Amino acid sequence: MVINTNLAAQTSANNLSASSAALSRSLARLSSGSKIVNPYDDAAGLAVSMRLDAQVQRTTAAKSNVANAMSFSQTQDGYLKRVSKALDRMSELAILAQDVTKTDSDRSLYQNEFTQLSSYITSAATKDFNGVSLFSGTSLDVTIDSDGSTFSMGGVDLASTTYSNATGASVATTTGAATALTAVRAAITELASNRATIGAYQARLNYTSEQLTVSAENLTAASSIIKDVDVAQESTQYARNNILVQSGTAMLAQANQLPQGVLKLLG
Repeated sequence: MVINTNLAAQTSANNLSASSAALSRSLARLSSGSKIVNPYDDAAGLAVSMRLDAQVQRTTAAKSNVANAMSFSQTQDGYLKRVSKALDRMSELAILAQDVTKTDSDRSLYQNEFTQLSSYITSAATKDFNGVSLFSGTSLDVTIDSDGSTFSMGGVDLASTTYSNATGASVATTTGAATALTAVRAAITELASNRATIGAYQARLNYTSEQLTVSAENLTAASSIIKDVDVAQESTQYARNNILVQSGTAMLAQANQLPQGVLKLLG
């Protein structure tokens, strides 16, 4: 037996220190909900999870861009629906104005309505969405993923020659009405093409939005596996470490009593 060196107490103290540190880590993880409380807990995992979290944020931002682009195209189509009705009525007026039983006075009444509908279409060509022109004909590049990839939505130009020929026509005479009908029919054909193109863009944007939702979900799940604590598993570790700390404390107290046996020998 020795007095100066108590190896049993030293070993117990080391074990108690390790158990206390493990208990502290379990408490930190359970209280924070994260497996990576300090970078040294999982340095590589921390780096990967940070990149995944950043990608999730970019994906969410891209989804917002796609949603705004969808709103833009829906607003475009909302105007074009009304323009379609206006052109339909203008083509009807052009036919009515060619009625040989009508006088030029009658045709002037048709012309008044034709002019007002033309003004509506011309006015619609100047509308914008949050300061961005709806019908300038300029293509818009929509960001569709976290890498900044884009796809181009071609613009609709309501001031194009096809539309301006229709809005600039006249049904005040039978000859003018025939010419107006040709111009309006061409505008209707152009409008049908424009609306079909917008519909195709909306379909693309819908699929893109759905894909971004799935991507964000899967990226979040991947990051969670790396950094989020399994509460059930960590609770088990916490209970184990707690018992080890308590038993280690008791054993250290017992180990500190061992040198007192020397007193009996000396006595």
